[in-house]
Amino acid sequence: MISVLRATWPLLLGILLLMVGNGMQGTLLGIRGDLEGIPTFQMSIVMTGYYGGFLLGSLTVPDLIKNVGHVRVFAALGSLISAALVLFAVEPHWISWTFLRFLIGFCFCGVYVTAESWLNAGSTNENRGQALSAYMIVQLAGIVVAQALLNVGDPGGFLLFVIPSVLVSLAFTPILLSAQPAPQFETIKRMSFASLYRASPLGCVGIFLMGGVFAALSGMSSVWGTLIGLSVAQISLFVAAIYAGGLVLQYPIGWISDRYDRRMLVLILSAIGGLTGLVVIAAGPGTFGLIVAGAVMGGIANPIYALLLAYTNDYLDQSDMASASAGLLFIYGVGSMAGPMVTGWLMGVMGPDGYWAYMGVLLMLLTAYAGWRATQRRALTPEEQGSFAVITPNATPLAIEVVLDEAQSDNPLPAAQS
Repeated sequence: MISVLRATWPLLLGILLLMVGNGMQGTLLGIRGDLEGIPTFQMSIVMTGYYGGFLLGSLTVPDLIKNVGHVRVFAALGSLISAALVLFAVEPHWISWTFLRFLIGFCFCGVYVTAESWLNAGSTNENRGQALSAYMIVQLAGIVVAQALLNVGDPGGFLLFVIPSVLVSLAFTPILLSAQPAPQFETIKRMSFASLYRASPLGCVGIFLMGGVFAALSGMSSVWGTLIGLSVAQISLFVAAIYAGGLVLQYPIGWISDRYDRRMLVLILSAIGGLTGLVVIAAGPGTFGLIVAGAVMGGIANPIYALLLAYTNDYLDQSDMASASAGLLFIYGVGSMAGPMVTGWLMGVMGPDGYWAYMGVLLMLLTAYAGWRATQRRALTPEEQGSFAVITPNATPLAIEVVLDEAQSDNPLPAAQS
């Protein structure tokens, strides 16, 4: 791992700065929206904009890269992100914010595709999986660090919008100055949804549901926090706990998943998440209890996403991984777009409890579906499974293909059938 960090640190540093900037604006908007008097449902539309832009980017950015090249796309999208971050403070209206969030989601998708292409091309067969795992850990760490920076200024002023803009601008310096020559890039076509569903019904349904859970959990966290009267420091701690939980629990859950039936692990984790939402609604815990609940939900949502990808990968031939990853990410993107808006509507109907109710219902649905699927297909033995791989919801098909390919290489058997 030391050799990997030595070779890739400029790119990882740039990604860290990008994620700090992205993590700051996501939380800050929910806080600033309350100060501007923007209603909860309109803020949910604002938060949905990011996921809509990301989904569109996943469909169009690869062709853009093929037409004009990595460097031009990377520089252009980075400039747009930096400008958009400042414009949030200039025009605090939910319609303009929705457009800017959409633009940022689109641009970040392109940035991830380009960065992952460079990281993949600059790695060897021996360290490629480690390099991409480090990249995904840095993504989560950047968002955690971002929450601390929210406390250095007034959310009603300009400074907290200027800081992420500057960080994003600085992020491109180490990346562009040290990046390898632009790698060959091939557009990845999605596997048909019918073929993907036949390979893994649980993977398709679970990824869709987790898209809604994760988008609500992360996208609406600061909106929910302002609604119940949390301070900026408390909101930043809550959001940091979500991502810290995911960072800490990825590896122990992954270790367990390599030794037991992944469907049952998905069932258990989603049941814990659903019960956590119900406990918060029923008990109304204090700030510390809410932070713990956030850590539990984040510690469950991130690993379940990676578990579902690993489980689906166990039933695929190696040649199908790239197209299946693209298809699953599209399904995840559709689920993500629904998450903030449905949560915002429920919070308007139920009050703040709608935040936990929405996630709780989706996780309970996943629990029930995973339990039913466990009766429809035999469990794979540990020897038939590939290894668990750390994958975040921000990863693009390229990164998913590489880390899952390495995970499957730990298992010399062909993809499981039946």
